[in-house]
Amino acid sequence: MATLEEKQETIDALKGPRYYRIQLNGYGGESAYMSISKEAHDFWSAHCEEHGDSDLVTYMVQATDGDAEYEELQEVPCEADFLYDADDDFHRPWYESHTEIEHTYGVEYGSAYLTIDEVSSEDYDAEIVTELVDREDLSEYLNNIEEANDYEFELTEMGCCDETDAEYIAQMYSSEKGCFFEGTIETVGDFDPKKLKVYTTEFLNGEDTVTSIEYDGVEIENFGGDTNGKGYYASVWAN
Repeated sequence: MATLEEKQETIDALKGPRYYRIQLNGYGGESAYMSISKEAHDFWSAHCEEHGDSDLVTYMVQATDGDAEYEELQEVPCEADFLYDADDDFHRPWYESHTEIEHTYGVEYGSAYLTIDEVSSEDYDAEIVTELVDREDLSEYLNNIEEANDYEFELTEMGCCDETDAEYIAQMYSSEKGCFFEGTIETVGDFDPKKLKVYTTEFLNGEDTVTSIEYDGVEIENFGGDTNGKGYYASVWAN
């Protein structure tokens, strides 16, 4: 004889699939990390310490144009011109550097908030049927579920990026705010928050970025979001 749980599963299956939209909003952005020479590091480190990162940001953004206008520089000396690709004889944009170590994009875990809606279909413009989670702090939401289940499982897996042999590193960061993740899952029956799992990676600047989300062991495809740029930041350091 079928158990009550098995009977409920049969009823849910007869009702057909249900769809849930997952969104992550908050602060985050796009980062590019690139290996640079000691000479480039020493020049930009001293310059930024004295004048801030404005000229380094200008260099990163406008080096490909060939007519950058700096606040405290007439021109960038050859030894500090790390975006110049001598093999191809042109300046590469910061997001496609020939010495790139790591490239990241996503919402910062500590600033992320979660929205979950049941929707009428998997279509992008599907109507909202029920609001399940309304812009709740992501880490608090997951921690509360773990606590309610006596920490029998972990809903967040926090990792680190691979170590690099680069001795000197430059970072360009495009800070953004808005929706970084939007994906839809198809289920049978109610949404089960215990089946949600978030993966993060700590990158070279020490920031934990959400890199993927799973439901019931299957990665949810991110169809992208909608963010607004808040500014550029650049820095160099010795590794």
